Amino acid sequence: MPIVIKNGRVIDPATKTDRVADVLIVDGRIAGVAPNLSSPKAEVYDASGMIVAPGFIDMHVHLREPGFEHAENIESGSRAAAAGGFASICCMPNTKPVNDSATVTSYIAQQAKAKALVNVFPIGAITKGSAGEELAALGAMKAAGAVAISDDGLPVMNARVMRRAMEFARSYDLPIIQHCEDLNLSAGGDMHEGASSVRWGLRGIPAASEDVMVARDLVLSQLTGARYHVAHISTSNAIAMVDYARRQGLPVTCEVTPHHFTLADEEMVAYDSNYKMKPPLRSACHREAAVAGIASGTIAAIATDHAPHPGSEKMQEFERCPFGIIGLETALGLALERLVAPGKISLMRMVELFTTGPESVMRLGRGTLEPGVVGDVTVFSTDVEWTYDVNQSASRSRNSPFHGKTFKGGPMATIVDGEFKWKRG
Repeated sequence: MPIVIKNGRVIDPATKTDRVADVLIVDGRIAGVAPNLSSPKAEVYDASGMIVAPGFIDMHVHLREPGFEHAENIESGSRAAAAGGFASICCMPNTKPVNDSATVTSYIAQQAKAKALVNVFPIGAITKGSAGEELAALGAMKAAGAVAISDDGLPVMNARVMRRAMEFARSYDLPIIQHCEDLNLSAGGDMHEGASSVRWGLRGIPAASEDVMVARDLVLSQLTGARYHVAHISTSNAIAMVDYARRQGLPVTCEVTPHHFTLADEEMVAYDSNYKMKPPLRSACHREAAVAGIASGTIAAIATDHAPHPGSEKMQEFERCPFGIIGLETALGLALERLVAPGKISLMRMVELFTTGPESVMRLGRGTLEPGVVGDVTVFSTDVEWTYDVNQSASRSRNSPFHGKTFKGGPMATIVDGEFKWKRG
């Protein structure tokens, strides 16, 4: 059935569009963006007072399938994505077995086609088993549908292996995504190394553990010419280095999570495992550097690093519980609250961070409302008030520090391939 989204403020960074207009979707594709559009037997959605944007893309999600379905699966994760306004998500390879072969990549793609509400794009592992020693079957995974490679959760510590991975990634035209952490510097750490870690008697993870890995990889990127992307960047020095590399013309990008531009270690609830993630929440100066990097254009995308864990694992002592929080359903609300409402960035820039930014890295053929492209659309409001109840989350897990938080502004509807997949209420 055709869809007409009426009277919304259409914001599309790809075409520099910012005006009140209708959006027409026919046969699953964008058919037009203009005033007074209609189509016989079309479903009409009144978006008066709302923003109509290209379908949001989250380039960093953990869906846990196969192997850890007790925490999340492709179906539940995609429902959470749709409820957060995301039409496309890219899932990391740290599953069981690790997505290091065409067999696992094909399984994820098939499960997504059968069960997912949104577009799911697999990311393959860099090394076999993500062990950091031997390269995975990169070409076969790409042929099976992998859109990038990463050992996310585990950095590639061996510089020689990383160099070879970059060379192969360049030949296959795949972005290489790195979890930047020197495991020798961060070993045993549970939170950011600083006054709060000392006060609470917890082992610290120094900012330098991220900085030295970013520095090493930027040298390798210059050597190989590979498209290199820093996942969940969190330190001021790392952001400054990426900015310098970009100014030198290197094909380098980075993303930031909502929790890293929203929270700081001094604001953590002591020993609350819902504040434990990796990289850890940094100090306020690093948080402000992330906001500045977003405003300047150094940071290409907002990505959630949605990392579900069941309560049986997460609600342990802080030192014993796993790292990570869920974030698909709160990302847009946090961006509106912390970035747009205070005037740090414009609505156009925020939409760019969720659309053309990740699209420029992943090259999925989405992220715009140009006629002829796939009909993925996100409708959101800057005024709607709602309270996040983690117990009503579409995710199978409940590990979020934002439970009970009231937002002003959030997703209203998510359309994927020309079909409504989620509507508020």
